[in-house]
Amino acid sequence: MSKAAKILCCGEALIDMIPVESASGALAYEPCSGGSVFNTAIALGRLGEPTEFLTGLSSDLFGEQLQATLANSGVDVNLCKKSTQPTTLAFVKLADGHATYHFYDENTAGRMLSLDDVRPIPDEIDALFFGGISLAVEPCARTYEAIEVREAAGHVIMMDPNVRPGFIKDADVFRARINNMLSHADIVKVSDEDLGWLMPDLADLDAQVDTLRKMGLKIILVTKGGDGATAYLADGRDISVAAERVEVVDTVGAGDTFNAGILYKLSEFGLLDKASLGSISDEQIAQALGFAARIAAVTVSRKGANPPWQHEL
Repeated sequence: MSKAAKILCCGEALIDMIPVESASGALAYEPCSGGSVFNTAIALGRLGEPTEFLTGLSSDLFGEQLQATLANSGVDVNLCKKSTQPTTLAFVKLADGHATYHFYDENTAGRMLSLDDVRPIPDEIDALFFGGISLAVEPCARTYEAIEVREAAGHVIMMDPNVRPGFIKDADVFRARINNMLSHADIVKVSDEDLGWLMPDLADLDAQVDTLRKMGLKIILVTKGGDGATAYLADGRDISVAAERVEVVDTVGAGDTFNAGILYKLSEFGLLDKASLGSISDEQIAQALGFAARIAAVTVSRKGANPPWQHEL
């Protein structure tokens, strides 16, 4: 690696085909580098945080685009598996600023990642981040689950299940995987909608959070759209921040950027180890939440997943 990476983001990299209007007025699509975990890595790199990425990358023209975007944002790809299999494509439909997706993902470079393709995780990595659609499709979902379980004892683990029900073939299998990974994680970020899907028998937020606390999670981050976000800590504390008010262009990458903001601030505070996380102060978690909300607001204020650079802040 060209520098000592501190955070390793594990998950999908794909091309978002964003709808645009052509010169003739017809619907066209612009290929934009994306993917939930990819966006988090890009956001971290742009903030100046040493970041490594782990996925399966294609040698096709879209894979070249993804690698160029990562490199331009300062993200290393030495741990990635390179192959000739195609890149995942996600065609985006925007309605009132909100995105829905149609995926072309069969036999792609990212999806076919196996545990045999993954080299040992370097000792200098402080934290591993998992999430996105890579936890919902086989065989890569099994691979990421196995990596997390294997590495949890020696690294801080953060997760964002980012539940997309339309992409999940077997809800029971997916819930079992997420629950297993949560039981090995230190930090989770979920939306109130994610919680409702993951815990359909628990309609009450307090009961949902209590269940997560019992799994051993140190920090539970719940985002509530325009109502802001709350951090629920293992010792029973909870700290909330309001949402940043901004004119929304689209929401692509907002949650991914939020995740990067949390990890960046925890790194800045020197808290990316398991012992330190348990002693985080109210002021530190409030600052982390506020910073994450601020940079997510920048992302939603412009088209596509385009997290801010440090100099823009």
